[in-house]
Amino acid sequence: MTTWIEQAALLKGVESVLLDMDGVLYVGNRGLPGVQDFLNYLDDSGRGWLCVTNHSSRTSANFSEKLASMGVSVPPERILGSAEATASWLAQQVPAGTKVLMMGEQSIRDQLLSKGFELVTDPYQAEVVVATIFFGLNYSILTDLTLAIRNGARFIATNPDPSLPTERGQVPGTGSLVALLSTASGRQPEYVGKPYPGMYEQAMQRVGTPPASTLMVGDRYDTDIAGALDLGLMTVGVTTGVNSAAEFAEVDRPPHLIVSSLPELLEAFHIADDIAM
Repeated sequence: MTTWIEQAALLKGVESVLLDMDGVLYVGNRGLPGVQDFLNYLDDSGRGWLCVTNHSSRTSANFSEKLASMGVSVPPERILGSAEATASWLAQQVPAGTKVLMMGEQSIRDQLLSKGFELVTDPYQAEVVVATIFFGLNYSILTDLTLAIRNGARFIATNPDPSLPTERGQVPGTGSLVALLSTASGRQPEYVGKPYPGMYEQAMQRVGTPPASTLMVGDRYDTDIAGALDLGLMTVGVTTGVNSAAEFAEVDRPPHLIVSSLPELLEAFHIADDIAM
C-alpha cells in the first residue's frame, strides 16, 4: 500500500496529466463528479493536461460539445481521440494518396481525408484497411474488409478495447469487432490507440513533458495503465469505469495510485501540495 508520503512525492513530480474520457470524465452520457474542479486545479497549478480517448466515433469538437452539455469546459485542442491519432500515425507510415478501405463513423473518415488518403470501396483496390467502431456495421462491410485484408491490404485498427462503458453496461467495442475481422481474415491488426505507443507519444508531444513527469489517469488497466507503465509514465487507476480497486491491485504491475474518483485524486494532490510546503 502506498503511503501518503510516497503519494505526495509521486504527485509533486507531475508536470502534466493525460486523462482517459470514458469511465473517467463520464459514463455514456452521464458526467462523473468533480471533473471541472480537477481540470481547474491543473490549470491553477500550472500543469498541462490532455484528454486521451480510444473512442473514435466523435471528433474533438464533438467531444468538446458533449462535455459542455455536462457542464465541463474542454476545448477541442485539449482532446486527442483515436481517430485523429490513427490518421496522424498512418500519415507517417504511408504516402498521401494511399488507397484506404475504412470501417467507422464520420470522424475517422474526416481524419483520413484530412491527411490526403484516398478512400475506396472496392476491397481489391485497397492498400490499407482501417477499422474502428461503427454503429451501422453490417455483414457486407465486414465481407469487404475481410476480402481486402486477405488480398494483402495492411490492417490497421484504432484501438483494442473489447468493450465500451455505457449507462446500460459494457457493450461491444472496437476490439470485439476487430477480433471478428482477425478471425475471418487470419491476420492480426496493427493498433495505434492505448495501450500501444503511437497514441501516448502523440499525447506527450502535445503536452510537452517526458514520461517520468507525465501522469496517466484511466479506468481500464489493460489499455490506460499497462501501456503507460510500459513507456515509463506515472499512473492512476480510477474505479469509476471498467476496473475495480481489487482488479487494479491484483495485477503484477498495479497503478502507482488507485482512487475511487477524480475528487479523491484532487484531494491527494492537495495533500501533496500541503506536505511539499
